[in-house]
Amino acid sequence: MRFTTARRWLAGVGVAGALVATAAAPATAGAPAGKLDVFFADTTIAAGSAGKIESPVLYSTSGPLTLHELTIRYDFADLAGKVKVAEEDEEFGDCTPSGATALTCTIPYPIDIDEQGLAGVAWVVLAPTKEAEDGDEGNLKVSVSAAGIDTVTHTAKIRVGEGVDLAAGDELTRSGKPGGKVSTPLTVANNGESTIQGAVAVFYNDYAFRSTTRFSNCTYADEDLLTCKFDEALAPGGSYSATLPYTIGADTEAPGGAYGEIVWMTTAEFEDYVAYLADRGVTDLGKPGTDGELDLTQAGGVQARGQQADTNPENNWSSVALEVTGKNGADLSAIGATLTGEAGDVVTAKLGLRNEGPATIDATRGGGSFTNVHVTIPTGTTAVGVPENCSPRDSDGSGDWEQFGKTGAPAYHCYSESFIKVGDQHAFEFKLRIDKVVPNATGSIEINIDCPCEGRHSDLDGSNDEAKILVNATEEGGGGGGLPVTGASTGIVAAAGLLLLAAGVFGFVLARRRRTRFVA
Repeated sequence: MRFTTARRWLAGVGVAGALVATAAAPATAGAPAGKLDVFFADTTIAAGSAGKIESPVLYSTSGPLTLHELTIRYDFADLAGKVKVAEEDEEFGDCTPSGATALTCTIPYPIDIDEQGLAGVAWVVLAPTKEAEDGDEGNLKVSVSAAGIDTVTHTAKIRVGEGVDLAAGDELTRSGKPGGKVSTPLTVANNGESTIQGAVAVFYNDYAFRSTTRFSNCTYADEDLLTCKFDEALAPGGSYSATLPYTIGADTEAPGGAYGEIVWMTTAEFEDYVAYLADRGVTDLGKPGTDGELDLTQAGGVQARGQQADTNPENNWSSVALEVTGKNGADLSAIGATLTGEAGDVVTAKLGLRNEGPATIDATRGGGSFTNVHVTIPTGTTAVGVPENCSPRDSDGSGDWEQFGKTGAPAYHCYSESFIKVGDQHAFEFKLRIDKVVPNATGSIEINIDCPCEGRHSDLDGSNDEAKILVNATEEGGGGGGLPVTGASTGIVAAAGLLLLAAGVFGFVLARRRRTRFVA
């Protein structure tokens, strides 16, 4: 199994309306105990509909945590007469009603969680009652406890709105060279019978899509388009369109491909998922542009009712497939280290790799490494500190995901992240104990190695793919002095991915009856 970082769950999307759960790392014996926390999304449901399916997100605030005798209680007294909360699958469920306004679910098997979080435990249906009306709202209190762990709670706002049906445009294809211009239509239709007052488009574009025009009703992280908000009333049966201009990044790999996704949501649903982002510590949703407003075709003067919820999120998604033509590759170079110390000393080897360009490598959508790395520990030393994305090397050259961070091995297989801009560096920091002073003790770091695992990347120059790790060198040469960690630009891509991922976190309509899990 390949290693992936938090960027995977920030960016790993692609199925409309699916509830997203990130896989927790396995909790091993002796692992530090984490602290339990819980989140449940604010949710807007449509009056007269079958409702939506949701589950809490369980996560640890520090370190992996195994939950035994897990109990989740839903208290919806504040929603009495407006919204019912029931188990999603009663035939195979673990939940029992506690009076008329509470539901208690017990999980008989252990659950592993970590900081990334885990959804998909104790699914429930949030359904409006027959008496529910547009504008009704109340609080749902979710309490979670486990053996030996104090109870934690989260209160979510549940709203009832008018049922509407936003529909995205067709899937598109475009082509162009690095540095070239492309444009795509941004299309949305109202497939329902009620006027929709305003809509928000949320984008997850690969790095190749650069926005050189920045509209005032859209938000951006540098050149990445994140959201566009429209206040226009969308009349029933109407279709509305605007044009989005893009530049294909000059540092885009070619030949190759890039992909963009768009999801439409109502204003109320956008408010719900902004609350989710805030709970996860994300409050910066990009900055608005200054190049004027991006307009949809106006519906003209029709007023909608209060809150609105989409009854069919299946059709809220559209995409753009970009074929990048031409030739533009990347050269990855290895960075070693030269260290000195006495017997018994622990020294730090800041190993790594650098993207020499001219192309940025973006493997974010697939979520895997952009390269694989082998580290051989120098003779006379022991690895007493190992990065969490490295594991002892197997005989076939790959690593064992169950042993990430394990110390004491003579050689390691390491996975990179998914994205690296031109000029950025990624570090692998090893702590080495010098057991015996051996002059010119030599190890190595090799990048872009060939092994039975994913992540090998084409490389313009293989001659710089290996560097030495020298300990107590008596001659010139070797691996150099290590490196600082750069690559803050990855946050730009992660921000776009988080926005769209959150769009999939919230409940999907009951008729969907499908569960999708994105594994990190």
